[in-house]
Amino acid sequence: MSVLAPENVTLRKGRRWAYYFGPAFLVSVGYMDPGNWATDIEAGSRFGYSLLWVITLSSAMAIFLQILAAKLGLATGKDLATLCREQYRSPWREILFITAALAMMATDLAEFMGVALALNLLFGIPLGWAAVITFLDVLLILYLERFGFRLLELVIVGFVASIGMAYVVELFWARPDWGEVVRHAFWPDARLWEAGALFVAVGILGATVMPHNLYLHSAQVLHRLGNGEPREHLYRISIWDTILALNAAWLVNASILIVSSAVFYENGLLITDIDQAYRTLEPLLGRAAALTFALALLASGISSSTTATLAGQYVFQGFLGLPRLSPARIRLLMRTATMLPALIAIWLHARPMGLLVLSQVILSFQLPFAVIPLVRLTSRADLMGPFVNRRWQQMIGWLIAVLIVTLNGLLLVLGAVGH
Repeated sequence: MSVLAPENVTLRKGRRWAYYFGPAFLVSVGYMDPGNWATDIEAGSRFGYSLLWVITLSSAMAIFLQILAAKLGLATGKDLATLCREQYRSPWREILFITAALAMMATDLAEFMGVALALNLLFGIPLGWAAVITFLDVLLILYLERFGFRLLELVIVGFVASIGMAYVVELFWARPDWGEVVRHAFWPDARLWEAGALFVAVGILGATVMPHNLYLHSAQVLHRLGNGEPREHLYRISIWDTILALNAAWLVNASILIVSSAVFYENGLLITDIDQAYRTLEPLLGRAAALTFALALLASGISSSTTATLAGQYVFQGFLGLPRLSPARIRLLMRTATMLPALIAIWLHARPMGLLVLSQVILSFQLPFAVIPLVRLTSRADLMGPFVNRRWQQMIGWLIAVLIVTLNGLLLVLGAVGH
């Protein structure tokens, strides 16, 4: 039976919206992962509020692209990785898979480093052993999945809520200049061209619009098919689901930069590591603020590591076509492969903050290899049917792709000439 064929199951009207919300909140965790923390803290402590508009722009782009990813899954009944394998020929198919795998490694580098740092700050566990402990999140997924994807989504929503609440409290303690916040949230600032600002801005872009989230969202919505709901109705719900979830992620990311600006930049403190941010918060705002910061970082790392593992399963399964292997084995194989760079970096005592920011820049360079196929596939009427992108959607999608490629190219040029 086709995955799009409705079963004789009809949900009560009162449950429909609540039941179908969730996939975007699962995805939103990746938009507030430790990589975001690193880029936002660096941006705030180094440039004040001036790069806040980059978070707003990146979040708007992410909302648009995630809606396309959800629409692709609902219209075709297949995820983005599977469609790339089916619709692209060699060598493009292999190139897309390699870039997706590199993106997963960069993502895991950020997630592992974030959890390891949080465990180190809270419990004094050495970074190397703390990173090994994060491997247990695979077991957490396998355990929760026994009770269905809905429970996993609700647990992730709980993590999102705890991270959000933590930064609402941090904002209260930091007391930022709200006039400056509003001015910089929606208006570009000339400081983008200062030394290092473009590197951090591209890092914010890579941390906010994450390639693996496009694969994850297109696959996660498939769990909502087959319950008797029209696809048009599911698509409308997915739009609101995405807007609400990613606006929550925008609020968290903006709050991290705002707190960093108000606490560090205003006091002339340049933060070069997350543990430095933790230790600096205590004398400035008190022990409670530092603990809240570390606990939110732990929640961010665990939850984003969990969703990254799910995304990795869909990427490897979709591109390689591994129907004979169970999801559990795929996750373990994928997790082992993608965690090695993070473990090597930690055991070699690499600087955590620098690695986190670099990992997000790497993600930004991988973005076109996920965004371009997404826009191209959702613009094909033979695949999408009535869900095909309208002309204005195609224009926005290609504009986003061009913008990403241009920023990455500009960063390469500036790096080549020594800036």
